[in-house]
Amino acid sequence: MTVQSPSFPVPNAFEVLCAQYAQRLPAQLEDLSGPAHGTVDLPLHVVWSGRRSYGLEQPRSRMSLYRTVLAEGQRQDLVDFLNRDLLIAQWPVLRPLISRPIRDAWESAFTELTTATAVTAA
Repeated sequence: MTVQSPSFPVPNAFEVLCAQYAQRLPAQLEDLSGPAHGTVDLPLHVVWSGRRSYGLEQPRSRMSLYRTVLAEGQRQDLVDFLNRDLLIAQWPVLRPLISRPIRDAWESAFTELTTATAVTAA
């Protein structure tokens, strides 16, 4: 059996993922109006199994929440559950914990995140 390659360009999986994450981004980081304190309970469409409740006062819990919302949330979820100041503050630690397509989409759109990383590294 001979398999022929398609005569049309096949998109790169990395580029497809970057585009999907970029479509979810808010217009600006200031749109991220999620809570900075307390407990966040994520809806089932964001986290369909396992842990759904996260305490923002505990760094590991907060990091887990942000990783989940960045990976699984739609635009409104990002706005509702992420906080601009918390995201910028924890970005240097968070960025190696998220997938490269997510990281590239966010850092391409928001230079504040790359600045936060550079300041922490210096």
